[in-house]
Amino acid sequence: MNIETIKDNVDLIQYDGRSIYIVGTAHVSEVSADLAEEVIREQCPDSVAVELCDARFTSLKNPDRWKEMDIVSVIRGGKSYVLLAQLMLAGFQKKLGDQLKIKPGAEMMRAIQVADDIGSKTVLADRDIRTTLKRTWSSLGMFGMLKLLMSMVFGLFSSQEIDEEEIERLKQSDALEELMKEFSEALPGVRTALIDERDQYLAGKIKAAPGNTVVAIVGAGHVPGIKSWFAKEIDLEKLDKLPKPRKFTKLLAWLIPCLVVGMFIYGFTNSGVEKSYEMAATWFLWNGGLGALGSLIALGHPLTILAAFLASPFTSLNPFIAGGWVAGLVEAIIRKPRVGDLESVAEDVATMKGFWTNRVTKILLVIALTNLLGTIGTFIGLERVSSLL
Repeated sequence: MNIETIKDNVDLIQYDGRSIYIVGTAHVSEVSADLAEEVIREQCPDSVAVELCDARFTSLKNPDRWKEMDIVSVIRGGKSYVLLAQLMLAGFQKKLGDQLKIKPGAEMMRAIQVADDIGSKTVLADRDIRTTLKRTWSSLGMFGMLKLLMSMVFGLFSSQEIDEEEIERLKQSDALEELMKEFSEALPGVRTALIDERDQYLAGKIKAAPGNTVVAIVGAGHVPGIKSWFAKEIDLEKLDKLPKPRKFTKLLAWLIPCLVVGMFIYGFTNSGVEKSYEMAATWFLWNGGLGALGSLIALGHPLTILAAFLASPFTSLNPFIAGGWVAGLVEAIIRKPRVGDLESVAEDVATMKGFWTNRVTKILLVIALTNLLGTIGTFIGLERVSSLL
């Protein structure tokens, strides 16, 4: 295998008698869209690989897809966190795109259009975004997930303006490698699923693209990883597998209910009914109170807040249901998303006000914050109840 840089942000890999051109882009850069078209027209490749999966390609092709969303089915299917993350990412990219006056993913769509024009085959080379997000969640503990969520929120609502010169500067490998280094140190589990595994996946799919000449349009941050993995064996099937729940997580899900029930039985047996009432009141106060606080912060309906308060102490004892799901379903029934909410969700996720006023995203916030604070309440309640024994 031989690799050479033939121009800024374009590398040529000579591999197994084939020519593979790797074009590193910024996803919200007009210059990158022009570069993608230029290289494809110059090389007239047999195939063009783009850093998109079916879901992301469909979302770029159909920006009105949110109108068809059934939020109740999302909650019942346990997909609310994945949808929330997708909306946050979409909002962040839209914000950048609005600042630079270019639609996010424009270079990918331009590449696909040019490939169609010249008769090249298009290859969607990225891993399904839902698989990536689920593998990301699985790599984080509760505090890691909170840190990631807060990072996404601060990034989404930051007022900092990013000009096109800064975007082009970030396309240089040194700056990107430094950025990835800091990201890795802060959240190594996130880097593994979001970057390292996708580097492997993209390299494998690009290698499998048909024809002797291939042009790959990928985010510049993936280029070093793709080049390092290109000559290695890559198990795409393994990278596509959804993670299994951790044994510790499954054990904890059953251990907590057993501990709580055991403490109530012990308290009743040794101290009588009065102590049992005190323990129950403490459990409800902390678990239900913090769950309700989560719904309150999300500006849920008063009945949603009440549902969170009543459900959290019981759902904490049931590994198969979460208090946030109950609160989210109540919010969805009382404040069913209107047509306008579904039509404007792509716009609303780009602002803090929109995130809290759009009924779709409000429901997702109710679920996330009720579950998060309810979980904290579970551990505090466990400690407080044990102190009464």
